[in-house]
Amino acid sequence: MNIKTTTVRETEINGWVDAANRIGTALVLDIMDGLGRRQQALNMGIEPRTNPRTVIGSAKTLLWMDFAHEDPSTYELELKAVDSLLQHEVVVCATGNSGRSGIWGELLTTAAMRRGAAGVVTDGAVRDLAQMREMGFPVYSRFLSPYDSFNRQKVVAYDVVVEIDGVTIRPADVIVADLDGVAVVPREIAPEVLRLALEKADKEDQFRDAVRSGSSLTEAYQKFNVL
Repeated sequence: MNIKTTTVRETEINGWVDAANRIGTALVLDIMDGLGRRQQALNMGIEPRTNPRTVIGSAKTLLWMDFAHEDPSTYELELKAVDSLLQHEVVVCATGNSGRSGIWGELLTTAAMRRGAAGVVTDGAVRDLAQMREMGFPVYSRFLSPYDSFNRQKVVAYDVVVEIDGVTIRPADVIVADLDGVAVVPREIAPEVLRLALEKADKEDQFRDAVRSGSSLTEAYQKFNVL
Protein backbone atom coordinates (compact mmCIF):
# COMPACT_ATOMS: atom_id res chain seq x y z
CA MET A 1 0.00 0.00 0.00
CA ASN A 2 1.34 3.41 -0.96
CA ILE A 3 0.47 5.87 1.81
CA LYS A 4 2.43 9.01 2.60
CA THR A 5 2.53 8.91 6.38
CA THR A 6 4.72 11.96 6.98
CA THR A 7 4.88 15.25 5.12
CA VAL A 8 6.79 18.47 5.52
CA ARG A 9 4.31 20.95 6.97
CA GLU A 10 3.07 23.34 4.31
CA THR A 11 4.54 26.35 6.10
CA GLU A 12 7.95 24.66 6.16
CA ILE A 13 8.08 23.78 2.47
CA ASN A 14 6.77 27.23 1.59
CA GLY A 15 9.70 28.69 3.50
CA TRP A 16 12.08 26.60 1.41
CA VAL A 17 10.38 27.59 -1.82
CA ASP A 18 10.50 31.27 -0.87
CA ALA A 19 14.25 30.95 -0.26
CA ALA A 20 15.02 29.48 -3.68
CA ASN A 21 16.60 32.71 -4.91
CA ARG A 22 18.94 32.87 -1.90
CA ILE A 23 20.12 29.32 -1.33
CA GLY A 24 21.28 26.45 -3.52
CA THR A 25 22.78 23.00 -3.38
CA ALA A 26 26.28 24.08 -2.33
CA LEU A 27 25.09 26.24 0.55
CA VAL A 28 22.67 23.60 1.81
CA LEU A 29 25.41 20.96 1.73
CA ASP A 30 27.73 23.29 3.67
CA ILE A 31 25.13 23.48 6.41
CA MET A 32 24.59 19.72 6.51
CA ASP A 33 28.38 19.21 6.68
CA GLY A 34 28.30 21.26 9.88
CA LEU A 35 25.49 19.08 11.24
CA GLY A 36 27.42 15.88 10.55
CA ARG A 37 25.39 14.91 7.48
CA ARG A 38 28.28 14.75 5.04
CA GLN A 39 26.89 12.40 2.36
CA GLN A 40 23.67 14.08 1.22
CA ALA A 41 24.45 14.86 -2.42
CA LEU A 42 23.65 12.64 -5.39
CA ASN A 43 26.62 11.79 -7.59
CA MET A 44 27.46 14.17 -10.39
CA GLY A 45 25.93 13.52 -13.78
CA ILE A 46 22.31 14.30 -12.95
CA GLU A 47 21.96 17.39 -15.12
CA PRO A 48 19.29 20.02 -15.80
CA ARG A 49 17.77 19.08 -19.15
CA THR A 50 15.19 21.84 -19.50
CA ASN A 51 15.35 24.73 -17.04
CA PRO A 52 18.56 25.41 -15.06
CA ARG A 53 16.93 27.37 -12.24
CA THR A 54 17.15 26.18 -8.65
CA VAL A 55 14.43 23.65 -7.83
CA ILE A 56 13.27 23.16 -4.26
CA GLY A 57 10.43 20.99 -3.02
CA SER A 58 9.43 17.95 -1.00
CA ALA A 59 10.26 14.53 -2.39
CA LYS A 60 7.60 12.46 -4.14
CA THR A 61 9.41 9.14 -4.49
CA LEU A 62 8.87 6.61 -7.29
CA LEU A 63 10.75 3.30 -7.35
CA TRP A 64 11.32 1.87 -10.85
CA MET A 65 12.47 -1.53 -12.12
CA ASP A 66 13.79 -2.83 -15.44
CA PHE A 67 12.02 -5.74 -17.10
CA ALA A 68 11.58 -7.33 -20.53
CA HIS A 69 8.34 -9.31 -20.51
CA GLU A 70 4.94 -8.31 -21.89
CA ASP A 71 3.07 -6.30 -19.27
CA PRO A 72 -0.12 -4.45 -20.24
CA SER A 73 -0.12 -2.75 -16.82
CA THR A 74 3.30 -1.16 -17.31
CA TYR A 75 1.97 2.35 -16.72
CA GLU A 76 -0.47 1.60 -13.89
CA LEU A 77 1.44 2.77 -10.79
CA GLU A 78 3.25 5.50 -12.74
CA LEU A 79 -0.08 7.12 -13.62
CA LYS A 80 -1.43 6.77 -10.07
CA ALA A 81 1.72 8.35 -8.65
CA VAL A 82 1.59 11.37 -10.93
CA ASP A 83 -2.15 11.77 -10.33
CA SER A 84 -1.44 12.00 -6.58
CA LEU A 85 1.17 14.76 -6.87
CA LEU A 86 0.83 17.78 -4.57
CA GLN A 87 1.97 21.36 -5.01
CA HIS A 88 5.71 21.94 -4.49
CA GLU A 89 6.58 18.24 -4.72
CA VAL A 90 9.67 17.16 -6.63
CA VAL A 91 9.20 13.85 -8.43
CA VAL A 92 12.16 11.64 -7.51
CA CYS A 93 12.46 8.63 -9.83
CA ALA A 94 14.90 6.03 -8.51
CA THR A 95 15.86 3.58 -11.28
CA GLY A 96 19.15 2.13 -10.08
CA ASN A 97 21.01 4.31 -12.61
CA SER A 98 19.19 2.76 -15.56
CA GLY A 99 19.15 4.42 -18.97
CA ARG A 100 17.00 1.65 -20.45
CA SER A 101 14.19 4.02 -21.50
CA GLY A 102 12.92 7.56 -21.23
CA ILE A 103 10.78 7.22 -18.12
CA TRP A 104 9.72 10.88 -18.10
CA GLY A 105 8.53 13.00 -21.00
CA GLU A 106 6.10 15.60 -22.31
CA LEU A 107 2.80 14.02 -21.22
CA LEU A 108 3.87 13.31 -17.65
CA THR A 109 5.25 16.84 -17.50
CA THR A 110 1.88 18.22 -18.59
CA ALA A 111 0.15 16.38 -15.75
CA ALA A 112 2.80 17.30 -13.17
CA MET A 113 2.62 20.98 -14.05
CA ARG A 114 -1.16 20.89 -13.80
CA ARG A 115 -0.85 19.56 -10.25
CA GLY A 116 1.70 22.19 -9.20
CA ALA A 117 4.76 19.96 -8.94
CA ALA A 118 8.14 21.70 -8.66
CA GLY A 119 10.23 19.48 -10.93
CA VAL A 120 11.68 16.03 -11.59
CA VAL A 121 14.95 14.44 -10.48
CA THR A 122 16.02 11.00 -11.68
CA ASP A 123 19.10 8.84 -11.96
CA GLY A 124 17.43 7.39 -15.06
CA ALA A 125 16.64 8.76 -18.51
CA VAL A 126 14.11 11.22 -19.93
CA ARG A 127 12.89 12.08 -23.42
CA ASP A 128 10.82 14.72 -25.30
CA LEU A 129 13.39 17.39 -24.47
CA ALA A 130 12.26 19.92 -27.07
CA GLN A 131 8.68 19.88 -25.82
CA MET A 132 9.65 19.96 -22.15
CA ARG A 133 12.02 22.86 -22.72
CA GLU A 134 9.20 24.83 -24.30
CA MET A 135 7.08 24.07 -21.24
CA GLY A 136 9.78 25.36 -18.89
CA PHE A 137 9.37 22.54 -16.35
CA PRO A 138 12.62 21.73 -14.49
CA VAL A 139 13.79 18.19 -15.30
CA TYR A 140 17.07 16.77 -13.97
CA SER A 141 18.27 13.40 -15.27
CA ARG A 142 21.41 11.30 -15.59
CA PHE A 143 20.60 9.94 -19.06
CA LEU A 144 18.63 10.64 -22.21
CA SER A 145 16.76 7.93 -24.10
CA PRO A 146 14.22 8.10 -26.93
CA TYR A 147 12.72 4.72 -25.98
CA ASP A 148 9.28 4.38 -24.40
CA SER A 149 9.19 2.72 -20.98
CA PHE A 150 6.42 0.30 -22.03
CA ASN A 151 7.62 -3.28 -21.44
CA ARG A 152 11.03 -1.89 -20.42
CA GLN A 153 10.65 -0.09 -17.07
CA LYS A 154 7.81 0.47 -14.63
CA VAL A 155 7.02 1.93 -11.22
CA VAL A 156 6.78 -0.82 -8.61
CA ALA A 157 6.06 1.44 -5.61
CA TYR A 158 5.68 5.10 -4.77
CA ASP A 159 5.74 7.19 -1.58
CA VAL A 160 8.35 4.74 -0.26
CA VAL A 161 11.95 5.06 0.85
CA VAL A 162 14.30 4.92 -2.14
CA GLU A 163 18.06 5.18 -2.60
CA ILE A 164 20.07 6.95 -5.29
CA ASP A 165 23.87 6.88 -5.30
CA GLY A 166 23.89 5.63 -1.72
CA VAL A 167 21.74 8.51 -0.49
CA THR A 168 18.49 7.56 1.21
CA ILE A 169 15.49 9.62 0.08
CA ARG A 170 12.22 9.46 1.97
CA PRO A 171 8.85 10.95 1.08
CA ALA A 172 8.81 14.64 2.12
CA ASP A 173 12.57 14.99 2.42
CA VAL A 174 13.54 18.33 0.90
CA ILE A 175 15.17 18.22 -2.54
CA VAL A 176 17.41 21.06 -3.73
CA ALA A 177 18.65 20.86 -7.33
CA ASP A 178 20.62 23.36 -9.40
CA LEU A 179 23.63 23.57 -11.73
CA ASP A 180 25.92 22.37 -8.92
CA GLY A 181 24.03 19.14 -8.31
CA VAL A 182 21.25 17.65 -6.18
CA ALA A 183 21.06 17.71 -2.36
CA VAL A 184 18.71 15.74 -0.13
CA VAL A 185 17.75 17.32 3.19
CA PRO A 186 16.26 14.80 5.66
CA ARG A 187 12.84 16.05 6.68
CA GLU A 188 13.59 15.92 10.42
CA ILE A 189 16.38 18.51 10.10
CA ALA A 190 14.85 20.57 7.28
CA PRO A 191 13.72 23.51 9.47
CA GLU A 192 17.16 23.81 11.11
CA VAL A 193 18.98 23.53 7.78
CA LEU A 194 16.82 26.26 6.25
CA ARG A 195 17.38 28.60 9.20
CA LEU A 196 21.15 28.10 9.16
CA ALA A 197 21.33 28.36 5.36
CA LEU A 198 19.59 31.73 5.37
CA GLU A 199 21.88 32.94 8.15
CA LYS A 200 24.92 31.92 6.12
CA ALA A 201 23.48 33.53 2.99
CA ASP A 202 23.25 36.82 4.93
CA LYS A 203 26.88 36.51 6.05
CA GLU A 204 28.00 35.72 2.50
CA ASP A 205 26.28 38.89 1.31
CA GLN A 206 28.17 40.88 3.94
CA PHE A 207 31.44 39.13 3.04
CA ARG A 208 30.93 39.95 -0.64
CA ASP A 209 30.14 43.59 0.11
CA ALA A 210 33.21 43.90 2.34
CA VAL A 211 35.55 42.53 -0.34
CA ARG A 212 34.02 44.79 -2.97
CA SER A 213 34.62 47.71 -0.62
CA GLY A 214 38.32 46.91 -0.28
CA SER A 215 38.68 44.31 2.48
CA SER A 216 41.12 41.48 1.87
CA LEU A 217 39.82 37.93 1.80
CA THR A 218 41.61 37.25 5.07
CA GLU A 219 40.01 40.25 6.77
CA ALA A 220 36.55 39.34 5.49
CA TYR A 221 36.93 35.73 6.54
CA GLN A 222 38.07 36.66 10.03
CA LYS A 223 35.07 38.95 10.41
CA PHE A 224 32.30 36.81 8.92
CA ASN A 225 33.76 33.28 9.16
CA VAL A 226 32.27 32.09 5.86
CA LEU A 227 33.79 31.12 2.54
